[in-house]
Amino acid sequence: MKLPGNLAEWITCLEQAGELHRISAEVDPYLEIAEIVDRISKEDGGENKALLFENVKGSTMPVFINGFGSRKRVGLSLGVNSMAEHAQRIEELLEQAPPEGLLEKLRMLPKLAEVGKWFPKKVTSAPCQDVVLQGEDVDLGLLPVLTTWPEDAGPFITFPLCVTQDPESGRRNLGTYRLQIMGPRETGFHSHLHKDARRHLAKAEELGEKIPVAVCIGADPATCFASVVPAPPDLDELLIAGFLRNQPVPLVPCKTVPLEVPATAEIVLEGWVDPSELRREGPFGDHTGFYSLADDYPVFHVECITHRKNPVYHTTLVGRPPQEDSWITEGIERLLLPIVQKTLPEVTDYRMPFEGVAHNLMLIQIKKSYPGHARKVMNAIWGLGQAMFTKVIVVVDEDVNIHDDSEVVWKVLNHIDPQRDLEFTLGPMETLDHAAREACYGSKVGIDATRKWPEEGFHRDWPSVIEMSSEVKESVAKRWKEFGF
Repeated sequence: MKLPGNLAEWITCLEQAGELHRISAEVDPYLEIAEIVDRISKEDGGENKALLFENVKGSTMPVFINGFGSRKRVGLSLGVNSMAEHAQRIEELLEQAPPEGLLEKLRMLPKLAEVGKWFPKKVTSAPCQDVVLQGEDVDLGLLPVLTTWPEDAGPFITFPLCVTQDPESGRRNLGTYRLQIMGPRETGFHSHLHKDARRHLAKAEELGEKIPVAVCIGADPATCFASVVPAPPDLDELLIAGFLRNQPVPLVPCKTVPLEVPATAEIVLEGWVDPSELRREGPFGDHTGFYSLADDYPVFHVECITHRKNPVYHTTLVGRPPQEDSWITEGIERLLLPIVQKTLPEVTDYRMPFEGVAHNLMLIQIKKSYPGHARKVMNAIWGLGQAMFTKVIVVVDEDVNIHDDSEVVWKVLNHIDPQRDLEFTLGPMETLDHAAREACYGSKVGIDATRKWPEEGFHRDWPSVIEMSSEVKESVAKRWKEFGF
């Protein structure tokens, strides 16, 4: 399946698959678009599709949204029928043992050549710089930035691909950090405490420097998706995008800052952030389904805007799930399963339900091999990158279908003795966790819902699940019409 190479190809791909709905009527970027998207995301009055608003009040730019808003569209956008296909590619790479002999080394060459194709490549020019605005011509009001919820502090750019670099090592980071419009040439720069861009800002502050920032709005779907993948520190997200594309992301030098940006972008904002200059940002209706509270964040000063001749503004709506970010999270979950299993081989599957908004609940299915195995897995997850934020971890046996909420709740509630099977710990929490005792710090709980062993203090018989015999099932199935159904 061909993977879209830019936003125009993405839109065409979805439209040809019957997954895009065009809206030609005039719509207001203040709340109205968000209400339409929220209804579509929840299939309240219309089929869940990607939307292209062609006539946006106050702007000449169309608005594209909800491109990743279903399991099918995540696959279409990333050139596969299922994210399991990309996961299989990762698994094959992880299974490559270090070559020992000459023959084995020669056999590895095709794989090495394939990896080499994923690194970004530089180009000298790109359509994202067809139009260049500087000085007094810079005006963020040209963009149809949405105000999505009634108590939002203003319009927010919600799917920006923010390029920063470590001021010491020069290593690049691509992350998605919301940008509140604060003036014609200023936005907030909302990078959380535990994110890579915040580390870059902290280093710059120690050096007494400001850092260059470039923000892409709209790009090829693989680059957009890669920007939200929780990659390890200093791993270039553009390499992940190259893996998904199976070809390099082209990079073009910015016009006014010493950075390079994906040449597939629709719009690019260039400027600087001084980590010592803070301004009140928020509140904002966030992906938790609650408003994130106002706080102080650095200011992004925009000195240049470049864009294609007829750009499309790409954005997303976050709020009470299900929304587009729920499906993105599921895609990331499926993509990273082989990596989780490489670290924790006992994990046979895992899932983050939409209602847990990516950090409140993780269901883990394991092949239990020894007493306390579930607790070992819990603690390993809490020490694994951004999984450290997981507030509730539920561990079940490998025969529990973690993709069936009814079965999970039934089995968990029947398997636990609360005093015995709950494991509490303290540690870092997601910035958006409004219930934590302190900002970014609080308690977490692991629930061991596996069948208990004598070594774990359980000395009674563990009962069997009620299930009809296969012989009777088959007999009734054959006679089903006799019973008048």
